[in-house]
Amino acid sequence: MKIGFVVNKVATERTNYSTTHMALTAHIRGHQVYYIEVADFTLGSDEMVHAYAHKPPPRKFRTASTFFKAMQSQEALRERISVEMLDVLMLRNDPARVEPHQSWARTAAMNFGRLALRHGVIVLNDPDGLSHASNKMYLEQFPMSVRPRSTITRSADDIKAFIRAEGGRIILKPLAGSGGHNVFLISKDEPNVNQIIEAVLNDGYALAQEYLPAASKGDVRLFLMNGRIMEHDGKIAAIHRQGSTGEIRSNLTVGGRVAKVELTDAMREIAQVVRPRLVQDGMFLVGLDVVKDKLMEINVFSPGGLVGAGRLNTISFVDMIIDALELKVAHLGHDARRYTNAEIATL
Repeated sequence: MKIGFVVNKVATERTNYSTTHMALTAHIRGHQVYYIEVADFTLGSDEMVHAYAHKPPPRKFRTASTFFKAMQSQEALRERISVEMLDVLMLRNDPARVEPHQSWARTAAMNFGRLALRHGVIVLNDPDGLSHASNKMYLEQFPMSVRPRSTITRSADDIKAFIRAEGGRIILKPLAGSGGHNVFLISKDEPNVNQIIEAVLNDGYALAQEYLPAASKGDVRLFLMNGRIMEHDGKIAAIHRQGSTGEIRSNLTVGGRVAKVELTDAMREIAQVVRPRLVQDGMFLVGLDVVKDKLMEINVFSPGGLVGAGRLNTISFVDMIIDALELKVAHLGHDARRYTNAEIATL
């Protein structure tokens, strides 16, 4: 296969990122791997999508660290490719992590990915599905039975009314944020409530959510592939994320710790409830953030933690992903006319 991985910037990728391990695994298996930065696409006068891609040097790598070091060095090959010659284009960039002056970068990968579809490239997750899920409002499209009570607003008065309605304790975060940025636990006696609300509203719309006491013990990042829980021999792709002392956020980017997870009936029920919509939207790989029996977030843009889940379970879930990509390419090779991209994404 020829696989392109779209990232924000090669320079800001990390050795432990799931994308790094996907690219390394594909390279080890003999597939051609390319990294494409969001800023490196071109739509030519020939109506073909091109890109200035980074390609690993043609040698073997035993570890993610040596592979990653080569990709960020002068060893990496840089060449202009036709995106349409790829079998798979993985949209692994995070629109919420672009610089304030780069608003164009939030939708660039989706837009160019949509153009690549015209020539039979499998684009994951599906660009149209991603456009529906461009912020945390996507969660509101799923049944209320699996998500906490919430309100989305730009009004400080509405947020304060929600605090009162919830008995004086809520979680407040930016609607379009990621990585635990500007996430606050607000109590009714919070002396700085006005300043906190103002800080969150500076990022745009705010999401106020019901506070779940069980969240004090962290949350579970549960991975779904093809609309189903990633599972092999009873081992599941999930991590229990626990915040550091005095920290309400369990994101790994802010120092969260991870532990092994035992799958519960509640987690299976949540996965079953969200499956139809995820399949309809062509969501190949997603990360569900679960607290007890409630779904707090659905991560569809480059969800992290898959490598950690594999280490905790002594299994490579990344290998399962490459297996799935190989199978999709084989299906498409048999009858390309039978499937839409959204269908092949979760087949």
